Amino acid sequence: MKLINFLKFNKQFTFFLFLALVVIGVAIFAPFIAPMDPYEANMTKSLTAPGDIYIWGTDKLGRDVLSRVIYGTRTSLSMALYLVAVIFTIGTTLGIFAGYFGGIMDAIIMRIADMMISFPGLVLAIAIAGLLGPNMVNAVIAISAVSWTKYARLSRSMVLKIKKNLYIEAAIVSGTKTKNILWKYVVPNIITTMIVTAATDIGTMMLELAALSFLGFGAQAPTPEWGLMLNEGRTYLSKASWLMIYPGIAIVVVVIIFNMLGDSLRDILDPRQE
Repeated sequence: MKLINFLKFNKQFTFFLFLALVVIGVAIFAPFIAPMDPYEANMTKSLTAPGDIYIWGTDKLGRDVLSRVIYGTRTSLSMALYLVAVIFTIGTTLGIFAGYFGGIMDAIIMRIADMMISFPGLVLAIAIAGLLGPNMVNAVIAISAVSWTKYARLSRSMVLKIKKNLYIEAAIVSGTKTKNILWKYVVPNIITTMIVTAATDIGTMMLELAALSFLGFGAQAPTPEWGLMLNEGRTYLSKASWLMIYPGIAIVVVVIIFNMLGDSLRDILDPRQE
């Protein structure tokens, strides 16, 4: 009953949560939703315009664009969620250590973070992905290397404030182990803000992965991935515009959904709303 009342009271959050669940459902059940095999080529149907059989047309190899966009949801969303989980875990952990222990550990972590921030993020990610080799795993590693700094700096700033509270000093004086202090007092006080930050970053990370794939440093053919589909379709923009229109619409819609979901979650959990 409380959940129902919560959802009714927060209508914007409920609406975008429903849309996000629909997107996740499409990714999970892609094999059952897609009308055709996204990898099956048929050169006799190459660049077929949208119609009754191929609702969104076909690409240069005669593959069904609708099926590839549906399967692209699985690739793009799963890798974006994995990327957010990686930078959330690494950045938050390093930020907690830097803020709580201070000293040389804080100096080393923050100087590395400052060094990463001093470079344009996407440019550095392209350089790292180029060195590692073009594939989705290396794209995740490349973007993680330049994106964890935000989480580290945010968690560090919150930990520095929490350290000044009397209950932390009382725990230290009473002989509580450091790991227990971190788990019982520090993490619970920052986890909400960090989760909200991660939720709002899903759309951004999806865009960055799509950008690397578009530039040739992410997903490789024949993987159905939206950024790669845009790259493959740009050559035929004048005579087969649907090759870029539908993957582009998919990216825009999904990014908006997760950005709005993150904003709605932030509005609910923001202490200033109390």
